[in-house]
Amino acid sequence: MTGRGAAAIALLAPAACLGCPAGAARAAAAPAVSVHAVVLGNVQDGGLPHLGCARECCERARRDPAASKRVASLGLIARPREGSPRLFLLDATPDIRSQIDSLTDPPQRAARPAGLPVDGILLTHAHVGHYTGLMYLGKESMAARGVPVHATARMAAFLSAGGPWRRLLEGGHVALRPMTAGEPIVLAPGLSVTPIRVAHREEDSDAMGFLVAGPSRRLLYIPDIDAWERWETDIATLAATVDVALLDGTFHGPEEVPGRSLADVPHPTMLSTMDRLAAAARAGCRILFIHLNHTNPALWPGSAERRALRERGFDVAEDGLRLEL
Repeated sequence: MTGRGAAAIALLAPAACLGCPAGAARAAAAPAVSVHAVVLGNVQDGGLPHLGCARECCERARRDPAASKRVASLGLIARPREGSPRLFLLDATPDIRSQIDSLTDPPQRAARPAGLPVDGILLTHAHVGHYTGLMYLGKESMAARGVPVHATARMAAFLSAGGPWRRLLEGGHVALRPMTAGEPIVLAPGLSVTPIRVAHREEDSDAMGFLVAGPSRRLLYIPDIDAWERWETDIATLAATVDVALLDGTFHGPEEVPGRSLADVPHPTMLSTMDRLAAAARAGCRILFIHLNHTNPALWPGSAERRALRERGFDVAEDGLRLEL
């Protein structure tokens, strides 16, 4: 293996133990901080209910808001023994307002620095569900003050060139921070995130996944990829070096969207991913699917498809799930 894929594996290799929990080797050296990842949504960019969908899955959510689903995002909380927690978002979705609220309670929100709802946002790519929430940091909404936004050079150029996004920068509402594939970003004591470039449609930017390292455990976050076989990294090898993997689960099977070719919106199916990662799941990696399309039958806990996932040692990342790192 060469190139970006080999570099990604090498990032984990010193602390990794194939076939055993990756955090075991570092547990004794954990700093005085607790780190949690929080699932803040688990559906594809269009959310649920999905605009224009008249299927029962979306009509039910229109009748009952409790059945609606937020767009996929992950929150990170680094909480020291003393002092205020530091808060971060992986992606800025159209549901960013409620997602930031989910990271804090009212007293914590009141104690935050003025104009800084989170301490940073890390962007995967320039598809609608992953960056457009930045609009709520502008003067028409919060009028935030210098929220750090970590982005690759190509993603930063996209934001700098576009009208509404450029105005966020010109108004000082966000501050771009450079992000390079393979280079760790230390967000707080005990918390670092390493972007990994993935093979996904790159019309306006490149696309990233993230390796998140806490004091004692590691998490892999890849909400979007075209196909595992197109990636330079072997996902089975990489999954065996982390404790938790949140992976693209957009479609359950190949016939899920009648009348539309999945070649137009390429993603690996859950079925193919489970075949590829069966050994990693048996070896102890907790593999959860995220970024599910509104048509995906495994989105619903009582479905036969969800039961079949669990029988094979996989599951769906439910909104609100907290993972200690």
